[in-house]
Amino acid sequence: MPQNKRESSIYSVLMCFTMVLWMSIYNISWQMGALSVESVKAAWMGFPLSFIFALCVDWFLVSKLAKRVAFQFFLTPESSVMKKQIVISCCIVIPMVLIMSLYGALHGTIQSGVWGRLGLMWLGNIPKNFIMALPFQLLIAGPLVRKIFRTAFPMGTVLE
Repeated sequence: MPQNKRESSIYSVLMCFTMVLWMSIYNISWQMGALSVESVKAAWMGFPLSFIFALCVDWFLVSKLAKRVAFQFFLTPESSVMKKQIVISCCIVIPMVLIMSLYGALHGTIQSGVWGRLGLMWLGNIPKNFIMALPFQLLIAGPLVRKIFRTAFPMGTVLE
């Protein structure tokens, strides 16, 4: 877990990069009907804007709200590190899925020009993204990013 604001910023960039890249590949592959080189290329082309949007949403809205909810309802300062990681991850994934699913629906609506389907697209994206994002965050991205983060920045090396 990050120990200060600078560590938290670095960690957020790494986590956001990992989650947005994977979820972009997942969603584009879903749209194209299969995971392919073309779907990865298409996801990579749309990645920069998606990453910037997701990082801003995470920094300015979701992280603070998620931590507040986690510690108000589910955690205490004495909770184990593992419990904190799991609960905070869940509290971040839920609003991020809602917001980024809307982002994806807006993107699809703009491309298709059919604005009447925005709500249905958004509602259809939410369960599809949630069933991928939560397990990916808890089982793959979270442990991987924490390992990379602590390998690159051992405890106490990133000063406030």
